[in-house]
Amino acid sequence: MARLADGRQLIYYDDTSDGESRPRPADSRQLPTLTVGSELRYDPIVDEWVALAAHRQDRTHLPDVAECPLCPSRDGALTEIPAGDYDVVVFDNRFPSLAADVGELTSAGDDLVPRQPGIGHCEVVCFTSDHNGSFAQLTPQRARTVLEAWADRTIELGLQPGIEQVVPFENRGVEVGVTLQHPHGQIYAFPFASPRTHRMLAAARSHRKRTWRNLFADVLATERKAGTRIVAENEHWTAFVPAAARWPVEVHVYPHRQVPDLPALSDAERDAFCHIYLDVLRRLDRLYDKPLPYIAAWQQAMVNVDRDLSYLRLELFSIRRAEDKLKYLAASESALGVFINDVMPEDVARRLRDLSD
Repeated sequence: MARLADGRQLIYYDDTSDGESRPRPADSRQLPTLTVGSELRYDPIVDEWVALAAHRQDRTHLPDVAECPLCPSRDGALTEIPAGDYDVVVFDNRFPSLAADVGELTSAGDDLVPRQPGIGHCEVVCFTSDHNGSFAQLTPQRARTVLEAWADRTIELGLQPGIEQVVPFENRGVEVGVTLQHPHGQIYAFPFASPRTHRMLAAARSHRKRTWRNLFADVLATERKAGTRIVAENEHWTAFVPAAARWPVEVHVYPHRQVPDLPALSDAERDAFCHIYLDVLRRLDRLYDKPLPYIAAWQQAMVNVDRDLSYLRLELFSIRRAEDKLKYLAASESALGVFINDVMPEDVARRLRDLSD
């Protein structure tokens, strides 16, 4: 572990542990003291917390390659990673939505709309030092290093005071709002259950009460039995398009064994995930004549509650509905929360199955 010039934490993860010492220079930049003013405000109309982080307005936005802050440092271009090369690196976001130290609020709000400090953690995970690469282009060994970083940080962040949910994710493509094009993802640690997690756990609790079974295990079993929406599978994992897919392209990747989170995966399950996920990503990039923009997020168990209801899985979706068309969240989705999908899930699954190497 190292410290950046403004005190933020940085951790290197290497593909191999062969005992060789790699150069890890100190951060020689002159950085201002990090000031984070995030706060949470409760919306009583929908029973959700909203994070306000006005300091993020000044974050780096689509810089030239020569000014990419996620590339290795070199003469004349010092970046967030002081080393001249790296395999995988994790560091505290310079413009976090949530942070461990956000100061005191001037007001606690009122009974109807309470306010509280935006306590949490936001970390950046760089998958490769190659600016022009992508997760789909990683080797299985490198993908395993990324997975080890996700699992390690899930444990560490889950131990931090006030943290209730840890979510590793990747946003890929400017179409989904990416502001740095270097291959990377993030890890958010929230002080509450996300609204979607809350709804999914409520559904799982209701299903168990009715059937005495796990909802997600039953979903997986149903998809494996039907077969029509399966994209790829191996001994330990199945990737499928969900029957009620909201997005034009949507793939969920489930382990065959119910586990709560990434740290609970066995070595064999970790290796098998890397192979099937790389396979799925490469199929997705062959779907059109351009790389597919997507969002991929791990659904893990809450840190302290309902872990027996949970089922680790990765959910990926894209807003691209055709070669030259994007799915926009219009009134039905944005105002009412009712998704309308223009693409049949079975058709997407069939097309992806046909795109094997």
